[in-house]
Amino acid sequence: MSHPNLLKYSIALALIALLPACNDSNKSTSTTTATEQTAPTGKNDVVIANGAEPESLDPQKASDGASFVIARQLFLGLVDIDDNGKTVPSMASEWNNENNKVWTFKLRDANWSDGTPITAHDFVYSLRRLTDPKTASPYGSYLVDGKVLNADAIAEGKLAPDTLGVVALDDKTLQITLSEPVPYFVDLLALPAVFAVPQKTVERFGDQWTDPANIVVSGAYKLTDWGVNSHVTLERNPAFYDNANTSIEKVTFLPITGVAEINRFKAGEVDLTSGVEPEQYQALKAELGEQVQSSPLLCTTYLDINTKKAPFDNVDVRRALNLSFDRPLFTDKVLATGQKPTYQLTPASTAGMGDVTPDWATQDMATRSKDAVSLLTKAGYSKDNPLPIQFVYTSGDTGKKIVSAATAMWNENLEGLIKIEPVNYEWKMVLENRRQGNFDIALAGWCADYNEPSTFLNTLKSKNSNNGAFYKNPDYDKTLDATLQVASSDERTKLYHDAERILQADSPVIPLYTPSGNYLIKPYLKGVSKDDPTRSYNIRHWQIAQ
Repeated sequence: MSHPNLLKYSIALALIALLPACNDSNKSTSTTTATEQTAPTGKNDVVIANGAEPESLDPQKASDGASFVIARQLFLGLVDIDDNGKTVPSMASEWNNENNKVWTFKLRDANWSDGTPITAHDFVYSLRRLTDPKTASPYGSYLVDGKVLNADAIAEGKLAPDTLGVVALDDKTLQITLSEPVPYFVDLLALPAVFAVPQKTVERFGDQWTDPANIVVSGAYKLTDWGVNSHVTLERNPAFYDNANTSIEKVTFLPITGVAEINRFKAGEVDLTSGVEPEQYQALKAELGEQVQSSPLLCTTYLDINTKKAPFDNVDVRRALNLSFDRPLFTDKVLATGQKPTYQLTPASTAGMGDVTPDWATQDMATRSKDAVSLLTKAGYSKDNPLPIQFVYTSGDTGKKIVSAATAMWNENLEGLIKIEPVNYEWKMVLENRRQGNFDIALAGWCADYNEPSTFLNTLKSKNSNNGAFYKNPDYDKTLDATLQVASSDERTKLYHDAERILQADSPVIPLYTPSGNYLIKPYLKGVSKDDPTRSYNIRHWQIAQ
């Protein structure tokens, strides 16, 4: 899920969302009273601080976590993710495959909110729409990486969208053909970008089809109100196939984070927050006890470097910045709430990954700084001619803290050879400026679309639509392509490690840390999973204790 997924974290830091790390040593001895365990009388709605204004509620036009959190409530995909992060049936009641290359899905009986049946043709339309260059989807290359037949040629404008390897064998049978086997292909289908959208509604209303007055949905909830930069309100969809087992009547998402969401949580106006600011964690744990929770999430916070823009097209410049960033100091002293420093894009906890720490990470900071200064000097920079850097980030206390700390760290470790200009934008403007390449360095983040290393590593392939660093390296692309040619998971892991080492040498991104997932939740809100590392929750499974 922010593509460039600047803080794809759908629930925190404008999407550093509900991340990992529970530290038992920080547990409070405070207790929660009985009255706090139950909701106000008659309450059957939930208010969620969603971290940011959603980029779009059109599944094929969105790329950020704030959008995808809402889209999961509005629309259905072929598959879903359960409370443990595993792929489970959704609109597809069952599926099979031939040699991981031809995948066939049987659809359940279900209707759109206007009463018309949901069919395999809806998925054909939506997957073609995603890949069609005219859609300009941030995830336009998603099916290319999934090796869906002809997706690459369609994305490049060489073939028409109707040549995509997706066909409806009948109203309830969808078949997807790949150009080569992808053993984890079904897991890719849990991302909202590949969910079905209503063709007639999209074609009738164009870009306004997601307006509350026009929208037609398939999920448990329907959009009833959208106040830009204010709120998004959903109410139960009576046409949903499993409406009888949906409990919560109304959901409101607020585009707030930081102090604002915490204050409104304390005031009883928010039931679930996007996160907890690092400097507030200890105090909130002492004050609110078990209302401060933690849960795992597969995410990495990193810096994108604009490799298509001089002088950042110079690998020496990028390596100097990478070498001179002191991760342990940053996580232990600046953030200090359980974040783990990292030197790789893919979290080590991702299935089939493991640790890929470079040798230089074990050197002391003085040695690394000396090497970095030498690289910048070689590139032509000095105290009299410092390297100018435009550092783009989004609003929020954590973003400011990161940029401020990074600036101070680099100024010291690089001995005044750089001059940083912090540039703060509202969330949507950050996304737009990054896509247009209007930055030198940008604070970014990525959370797994599925639990497999390719969800991180594919984002830096040359033709990937989420390639925020504009990175191009044929050897890197070939390495990732080779992961689909090997027979064993061990061989695939070795290639993923090779890919990470290429990134470490080229430094198109600077991995900083895997975030800690602290958030606030009212004790009466039940059913929110703490075990799904993708944080792909469905509010229809939640309940409010009375």
